[in-house]
Amino acid sequence: MDDATAHRDAPGVLTDIPRYAAEVAPAIGPGPRVSHALLPEGIPPLNLVLFALTLLSTTMAGAYMTGADLSPRHPLGSIVGLASGLSFSLPLMAILLAHEMGHYVTARRNGVNTSLPYFIPAPFPSFFFIGTFGAFIRLRQMPPTRRVMFDIGAAGPWAGMMIALPCVLIGLHLSDIQPLTQGSGGLELGNSILFYGLSRWMLGVNPDLVNVNLHPIAFAGWIGFLVTTLNLLPVGQFDGGHVLYALSPRHHRKISTLFVLGCVLMVVIPLATGASFWGGWLLWAVIAVALGLGHPSTVDRDAPLGRRRTMAAWLTVALFILTFMPDPISISAPEQNAPQPQNSQTYDVMHHAPPRATHPAATIRL
Repeated sequence: MDDATAHRDAPGVLTDIPRYAAEVAPAIGPGPRVSHALLPEGIPPLNLVLFALTLLSTTMAGAYMTGADLSPRHPLGSIVGLASGLSFSLPLMAILLAHEMGHYVTARRNGVNTSLPYFIPAPFPSFFFIGTFGAFIRLRQMPPTRRVMFDIGAAGPWAGMMIALPCVLIGLHLSDIQPLTQGSGGLELGNSILFYGLSRWMLGVNPDLVNVNLHPIAFAGWIGFLVTTLNLLPVGQFDGGHVLYALSPRHHRKISTLFVLGCVLMVVIPLATGASFWGGWLLWAVIAVALGLGHPSTVDRDAPLGRRRTMAAWLTVALFILTFMPDPISISAPEQNAPQPQNSQTYDVMHHAPPRATHPAATIRL
């Protein structure tokens, strides 16, 4: 894959990174009173507008996947076509909302001042094929202890997975199995241990020997798995960074630095050897360095985390491993008279009728 392709394969979603304002330090004495109510008295208009715009952009993206013609010249037809994108946008929005509300509710229960979720719509759903750059919340104060820090950090990925997992199961059940074909080119999605295992279980066949016409609900669930992976990167103040700090405050920065180096190597080594790679890892390395590889210290930095939370932290690490995809997204050109390779999985999520110029035939190989 050339450099231009690697740049084009930059991630289509920016995950939630619950960070604290840099100027806020841990409160040792009495601080301002924070309500423990799970819901605020009113939802700020900005949050509502961003949510509505993101619902619209993801629905448009889902409609484009079906080949719908969304044109202002045909308003009635566009409305009907837009409805076809709801099977993708609704589960995806549910996954993102569950992730953010996992952080939000846990923070509120622990008296940590935090904002409601801010969703980020993608400006051109026909190009940014999932229609969103994700969502985030803003912690306005430092969680006082490592236990609270862990609870808030891990709650988001687990809450999102509680929605993404049934979406994948239902979507795979609704997906169509077709004979294996190769060489059509297009969008290629990587595989994770968890998605491959679920595919084999739900489809009832070896997924290496068939093509799967992937249902939009399953595709939304796949994105939910990717969001979980990116959130759980053991770096800085990502969700995975919070989990890493809870497990080992002393080694947090060293592991963060090594993982950023690993992100760079996941691009440099395949580029040098001519293998497939995801250029987005370079972007995430830059984001991690820009946001900082360190972690604010809690007042109980050296106190034991506790057996129950330690076990939960290692289970969260296992979740990261199960959903990790070294090469999640790439784009390939169609091949003429391509041979039928063995053990090569193809998933198709773009159901064209007829094919659109903005979306080449898109096959998803896992």
